[in-house]
Formats: sequence, C-alpha cells, structure tokens
Amino acid sequence: MDVKMSNIPAKPVTLADWLSLLESRHFKTIDMGLDRVVQVKERLQLQFDCPVIMVAGTNGKGSTCAMLESILLRAGYKVGLYIKPHFLDFNERARIGGESASDAALIASFEAVEAQRGDISLTYFEFTTLAIMHLLAQAKLDVVILEVGLGGRLDAVNIVDADVAIVTSVDIDHVEYLGDTREKIGFEKAGIFRAGKTAVCSDPVPPQSLIDHANAIGADLWLLGRDFNYTGDKQQWNYGGRGQRRNALGYPSLRGANQLLNASAALAALEALRDRLPVSAQEVRSGFVMMDLPGRFQVLPGQPLVILDVAHNPHAAATLAQNLDNMGFHPYTYAVFGAMLDKDIEGIVAQLKTRIDHWCLTSLPLPRAASGEQLQERLLEAGVHAEPGPDAQSSILSFDSPELAYANALSRAGENDRIVVFGSFLTVAGVMAARKSGFH
Repeated sequence: MDVKMSNIPAKPVTLADWLSLLESRHFKTIDMGLDRVVQVKERLQLQFDCPVIMVAGTNGKGSTCAMLESILLRAGYKVGLYIKPHFLDFNERARIGGESASDAALIASFEAVEAQRGDISLTYFEFTTLAIMHLLAQAKLDVVILEVGLGGRLDAVNIVDADVAIVTSVDIDHVEYLGDTREKIGFEKAGIFRAGKTAVCSDPVPPQSLIDHANAIGADLWLLGRDFNYTGDKQQWNYGGRGQRRNALGYPSLRGANQLLNASAALAALEALRDRLPVSAQEVRSGFVMMDLPGRFQVLPGQPLVILDVAHNPHAAATLAQNLDNMGFHPYTYAVFGAMLDKDIEGIVAQLKTRIDHWCLTSLPLPRAASGEQLQERLLEAGVHAEPGPDAQSSILSFDSPELAYANALSRAGENDRIVVFGSFLTVAGVMAARKSGFH
C-alpha cells in the first residue's frame, strides 16, 4: 500500500498514524534476514523471563496457537499471544490474558522501538513484531506464544529462542522465499528449532530435511506417530505422548478435518512443559471447548449458511473441500474468493471447483493481489466453465471488493444454499467488516 509521506504526521500520535508510517517506510514489503532485527532487539534488551512456545507451519499454526492460549488461560496462567494477520483491528495481533492490547500499550512499544532503531530500516512486519514482543516482555507473563509469519529460519519472530518450537504442517507456499519443494520449505521451518529444546512436528509425513536439521543441531524432536499420537471416535478423542495420556477429550470447537493434528501438537508442547506449566485434564477439556478463532472454517448462524475460511493455498483448500463435503446437502454453493497473485490459484481452484456452483470473485486492496478479472482467467485455465446457471447469471462474476462480491452471493443464494468466503485474509476481513456494519 503506497502512502504519501505528506499525509502522515512527523511524529505519529494515533495507532493508525503509526501503521500508515510503517507501511510507507521500507523499500520492500518482505525483506528476509535477521541481522537488522537482531540489532534493534539487542538495543531494546528484549528478553522473556518465562517459557516461550513458537509455532510455524504452512497451515494450522493459528489454530494451534489459539488452542494453547485457551488451555493455558483456563489453567489460570497469564498468557501473552502474538498472532497474525488481523481481520478488523491491528490490536488483534497482540493479546494479554485473552484480551487484545490497547492502542496506548501498542503506541508505547512502537515509540520504544523507534527510539532504539536509529538508522536501521525495518519492514512493517519487522517493526511491529519487535513492538509486540516488547509489549509482551513488559507484561510479566507466565507464558508467551508466538506465531511465525513466513517460513521460520529468517522470520523476524525467530530472534528469540523458544523453549518449545512447533511445526504444524509443511506444504508448498511462498515459493519465491522458501523454495519450491517440501524439503526446502521443511528446512526453513525447522529453523525455529533450538539445540537441547523440544521441537514438535505434527505433519504426518515430515520432510527429511526437517528431521535431519533437528538431529544435526541436537533438538529434542517429537514426531507424530512416533512420540505422540491421537485416536478417536465420533464422540471423543484421546492423546498419547511420551509419558502422558489425555483421555475422553471433547473435540475442539474449531471445526475441520485437521484440528486433531493441531490439538495433538498443542498437547505435546504442554507435555514437554508440564513441570513448568502444569495443566489439569479438566483445563485441557474446557480449553478445547471454549476456544475461539475467527476465519478457520467458521460457520455463521442463519440462512443461507455462511462459512469463513482463510484457505489460501492448495493444502488448505483440500482441507476446506473435505470440510464442505462433511456438511451435508446444499442445493447450491456460492464462493466469494480473492487471493494474492503469487498464490497457486489454479491449485486452490482445482481442490474446490467440483464443490462450487457460482463464483463471486473479488479484487483486494493490495498491489500484489489478483484482480477479479485475473482470477477469472485463472479459473477458466483451471477448467471452471463459465456457463449460465439456473438463475440465468454466469457462474463466474467479478467484483471490485469483497463486500460487493458477498452482496451479490447473498442476493442470489436461496435459504438452503451456502456461501463460502475463502482465500486471502483480506477476503474474509472484507466480509466480516460488511457483516459488522449490518450487511447480512
């Protein structure tokens, strides 16, 4: 997003001022490498005096963070969480005790980073990561949970040493930064592991590069199927770890096919930390039931049914397809879909094209986003046929915003149909904002 410097106060006052300034500053949106961030971290004397859990992964990392936060809050711990991106307010990225950070607290940490930055140029993500870590470090917490942004090894979050590092899944995404194979990407994600510390991987088929790196540095690697596992039926499920069992657990309130993989990773991490952060069986059960995370196969009440899901790569799209299949019959499914141009759009569409009858494509307010017209070209290339539907409208339409695409889907869908809003976080956020303003 290009912001003219003349529109930004010389000294930012509000949180919005700060965010506008940071968006305008650095010449690259993504600038991989830790040297600059580490220098500012050292000037800030940034450190945590409590256990740190770090979570990376192609998909599932947000869900895993939310599960850990919910369980640890139920156990009475003061929990700090850094999670991203946000949907409606930047404050969603920093949570203390289950509540979003205030504007005032964030601004104070922004000012602290700015005071120590000197002439070091930081990206929006690097600056805000340092600021949120500074905020959490000041909060006298019992435990900190940090979600990695992109990859792991060179991500700004990786400037701290985690007591437990989790890699939830490894699949193809961000190929221009992380590589074009699971082996290359697995090595990047394994970069959050530390010598002598617990490293958890809940991917059912972990890349050999991840295993080799963990072994090479002397991390204590926990693998799904070897060191921990889960079993279950339709009513409940069980976790088994190296030295701990959790039986008769209710399913996480987050819906979806992969949530037991994420839940098992969370319980493995808590097992590894059980001497420092003991958690009872009842706290685990209530933590899974009471958790809340927007935009992860989130089914909204009412008719037609509306589903929000931030599936933005083929792996996540395959899970979304499976979840849609498990929902029962709906006469027609409408999609509101927007994505970044660098995503594997054909791969995403290939997973979902047989489940969707009508596509409402949307442009998004970022330069690197695909326009509605570009998405339409990709859909046609992926074999979606733009034939008139039973309501005499084309099954592929393009719109300038998620709000307009959603409005069109809503105007056409019958009460027994469903609307699935998916793709970029900005797609889901646009529809969330529209609904918040009273557009149903």
